[in-house]
Amino acid sequence: MKTISKFQVLLLTLSMATVVPTFANNNPNEKAPITNTVDEKAKVDAMINRIKEIRDMDKSDLSRAERKALRKEVKDIKATLKASNNGVYLSVGAIIIIILLLILIL
Repeated sequence: MKTISKFQVLLLTLSMATVVPTFANNNPNEKAPITNTVDEKAKVDAMINRIKEIRDMDKSDLSRAERKALRKEVKDIKATLKASNNGVYLSVGAIIIIILLLILIL
């Protein structure tokens, strides 16, 4: 019977630690990300301009409810912009596995 080395067990554990969370976050009802188009860029620019307008606005003469509505609008715009940001994120475990594989290969 073949014995499993400590390194193989460590590699298997690290790979499981990086793969399992990605499967747990898989939501079949979630829409696929849409690629950035000219129309989307125009919408993003409009949102950024609206945030700048709100920031530069004189809020001292506004009522409490109006200021609250502006804060809510800014939060909604920022959440929309954050959700539309498509990027590649690597977990710490994935980085460790990549480094270990590079060490083994080289």
